[in-house]
Amino acid sequence: MPNLDARLQAVLHLIQADVHADIGSDHAHLPIRLAQLGRITRGVIVEVNPGPLEHARVNVARAGLTDRLEVRAGDGLAPLAPGEVQSASMTGMGAQTMLGILTRTPDRVPDALVLQPNDSPEPLRRWAQARGYHVTAEVLTPGFWRYPVLRLERQSGPDPAYVGLPAGAALRYGPHLLREGSPLLREQVAADVTRLTPLAAPGRAATHELEVAQSAAVWLSRDRK
Repeated sequence: MPNLDARLQAVLHLIQADVHADIGSDHAHLPIRLAQLGRITRGVIVEVNPGPLEHARVNVARAGLTDRLEVRAGDGLAPLAPGEVQSASMTGMGAQTMLGILTRTPDRVPDALVLQPNDSPEPLRRWAQARGYHVTAEVLTPGFWRYPVLRLERQSGPDPAYVGLPAGAALRYGPHLLREGSPLLREQVAADVTRLTPLAAPGRAATHELEVAQSAAVWLSRDRK
């Protein structure tokens, strides 16, 4: 069985589907583990680069899962048929790269997404709000930096996860993560306040970012009482 690091373990635990696609899978360790654990019945592995594509095919064959995991060459969600999969995952990419994938082929975006961006997930949360997806689960995992993992599900109406929270802080740091108030998130918020304070000045973007971080810090402090 392939070993997964903390961030991919977090992604794995947020996936449960009959048919699932892993986009930009690289070594295919995540979908292989999902299939071995019975968390998916069938999987589609998509990879655009020839080297990782071949690597994925070799690993799937070695795992004896060619009957359950199909490896396809292509960019993003394009190799999928509309409605083919119930959920999809993307890991180890920037949030803007993920947004590009989601917006290029909107008819292929499934009802559930598990996303692990390597930078701020705020653009993904904003996309979710605009496209009728709710943030149903979030995890922050340690590693080279703090890795956020989000599960988004297509649902009707406003996302209840944001109710009662400072809007900017919830979008920046995550509504579920703010409510949980883990030590890892508190460290991140404190680090942001320290980093942004000397950069803030009228008219600078850092001023707004600092205000958002400070509002998160105030809310977390209030939550402790």
